[in-house]
Amino acid sequence: MTVTRPDVAASPRTVVKIGSSSLTTPDGAIDDARIAALTAALAARVHGGGQVLLVSSGAIAAGMAPLGLRKRPRDLATQQAAASVGQGLLIARYTAAFAAHGLGTGQVLLTADDLMRRGHYRNAQRTLDRLLELGMVPVINENDTVATDEIRFGDNDRLAALVAHVTRASALILLSDVDGLYDGDPRKDGARRVEIVTGPGDLAHVRAGKTGQGGVGRGGMSTKVESALIATAAGIPTVVTSAAQAAAALAGQPAGTYFAATGQRPRTRLLWLAHAAVARGSLKLDKGAVDAVVNRHASLLPAGIIGVAGAFDAGDPVDLADENDAVVARGLVNYDAKEIPGLMGRSTRWLASKLGQEYEREVVHRDDLVIL
Repeated sequence: MTVTRPDVAASPRTVVKIGSSSLTTPDGAIDDARIAALTAALAARVHGGGQVLLVSSGAIAAGMAPLGLRKRPRDLATQQAAASVGQGLLIARYTAAFAAHGLGTGQVLLTADDLMRRGHYRNAQRTLDRLLELGMVPVINENDTVATDEIRFGDNDRLAALVAHVTRASALILLSDVDGLYDGDPRKDGARRVEIVTGPGDLAHVRAGKTGQGGVGRGGMSTKVESALIATAAGIPTVVTSAAQAAAALAGQPAGTYFAATGQRPRTRLLWLAHAAVARGSLKLDKGAVDAVVNRHASLLPAGIIGVAGAFDAGDPVDLADENDAVVARGLVNYDAKEIPGLMGRSTRWLASKLGQEYEREVVHRDDLVIL
């Protein structure tokens, strides 16, 4: 066996994500044979001494047939109804499949809100850690039944990248129905698989469009690339490959596309801001403030603000935009929205002299700010 990715092969804790299209038959029904193959690969890793967390799509797909739906519903209410019916069916299949290998499962349903609020985040982290300590395989999905457009991840690829960070995993594997990232449409002659990505610069000539079977999933290759970059920027190597190559990918063999870790694990609050937080409003900055925030990594002061939008409270996440309304950063604001207009264009020293020392503070401190 050729091991070319020792960091993945030796990972003590690995997050594996599989999409709906890799779990379903051509008519959209859940395929028990595919679930059996996946669980066999994951069970082998667990019995070999590793810990595995499975992020699985498929609840809506599993609920389509019982509800008589031929296509994935587009409206949120019907999606939630299908998820309600399908999630129980999906976890029952996983429970039975893992039980055949002597392993138990624990279901964990999350929304983006659970990773935005510190109390929810810590609860999710403790639950997942304890499940792993008890020898269980956590099966994680977005809680489609209650998620709204405002608090949903949008696809489970991004959820998987965030779960990898939350659980301090040391590898992430994203499984699709395509065996990696290609430099063109893999259905056409001449397209070549990209073996390794060492950073965003390697993707300059790659077009990562939507792939997969029609109608059952939300994500495509572009979402997997984006999620891989989220993970690798946090120091987590990532492999994008097909479900059929799950065992090979876990073993560190040259399957799919390997994304090398490029950064260090950021503080959790900054990860929330960049990838999970929903901005409650926005602040428009002049050119000087944009330069200070983006290029000099300075705090945002009242003097550089030229506009405010939204209804937010102190401590909420807000977008920071330039004069053309392009969002350049996101941060936790120290003032309510109604206070901002009276501060705009003023120095903190002037505000402190007129309004009191409590106003001699940044609108957004640099430690609570991420560049987007």
